[in-house]
Amino acid sequence: MRFQESWLRGAETSPTSQQNLEATLDLALGLGINHVETARGYGTSEAQLGPALARHRRDRFLLQTKVLPSEDAKEFEAHIEESMRLLRVDYLDLFAVHGVNDEKSVELTLAPGGCLEVAEHWRQQGRIRALGFSTHAPQPLILRMIDSGRFDYLNVHCYYLFQDNVPVLAAARRQDMGIFIISPSDKGGRLYRASAKLRALCEPLSPMVFNDLWCLAHPDIHTLSLGAARPTDFEEHLKVLPMLADPAPILDPIARRIEAVYREALGDAFASHWRDGLREWDELPGKINVKRILWLRNLVLAFDLLDFAQERYISMQPDDIWVPGARAESFDDAEMIAALPDSPFREQIPAMLREAHQMLWNPKVRPQP
Repeated sequence: MRFQESWLRGAETSPTSQQNLEATLDLALGLGINHVETARGYGTSEAQLGPALARHRRDRFLLQTKVLPSEDAKEFEAHIEESMRLLRVDYLDLFAVHGVNDEKSVELTLAPGGCLEVAEHWRQQGRIRALGFSTHAPQPLILRMIDSGRFDYLNVHCYYLFQDNVPVLAAARRQDMGIFIISPSDKGGRLYRASAKLRALCEPLSPMVFNDLWCLAHPDIHTLSLGAARPTDFEEHLKVLPMLADPAPILDPIARRIEAVYREALGDAFASHWRDGLREWDELPGKINVKRILWLRNLVLAFDLLDFAQERYISMQPDDIWVPGARAESFDDAEMIAALPDSPFREQIPAMLREAHQMLWNPKVRPQP
């Protein structure tokens, strides 16, 4: 996704871009990083990876691509075939139904005669070795997919600054599923450009290395997306390797320090219970994503992650399945309070949402993929 040249599928690519991609791939394989992850939706990525991967023995890498579910299962199958043709392989180590983020995409995936049956047939033929799904969905939908018992692995968001999906990891463990963490360095707080406050809290590690260590120390997390755009992007991540044998002595003091600052900034009660009783965005007035907005607000108040929070906030749209829910631009206080009967902070939440909107809304910011 990050070392492609263009988000426009079929666009012309330059020799410079291809050389950078090949150098990044070659270094990864040389370091022992052998999981290559892409998707049909990542612009020129598959077309550029195909010739780059063809320069290496097929048993040197594990290849994952992903395809969005379609209304027409035959179209979905045609998309898989096209992806494999571009990638120049005759089998996929891992294949995921991409972006299973809402009720409709769950139905398209699981329905009789639907997309999952196509992928299962390909697995039976040996053209797919392991079958998974990627998701940004609310937890109940993710658990529904897991509990179907039809998947080998899952691509999901879960990292230090966003631990809401820890119960998802436990559910996946019960099904013996592999866990691939989506974008821990970028969506986990844009950690390669972390605030001075978070950098100080994570010393002697960088925020990126701390987050890598937290993820890989979790027994249910198996693979992290590194999001490398150039060969040098591996350097910081590699610092985590010597710590993996015994992470607790360095990980635990940093985590305690970060948690203490979080509680001091938000207050103990709110820090511990702000999520309690919050309904999903599509059940709230104006489809305002209260849970996401309060999370972003908390990251700014505790860790000064304003740039990250503003970019995520401006990306929100009520009908967007990737960054879902409306911003807190306009709402009625009484209506919002009434819609949150189980929240211990329902009376304070309208004021918090207004504070968050004033803090996070910056029309000069551009959404990032």
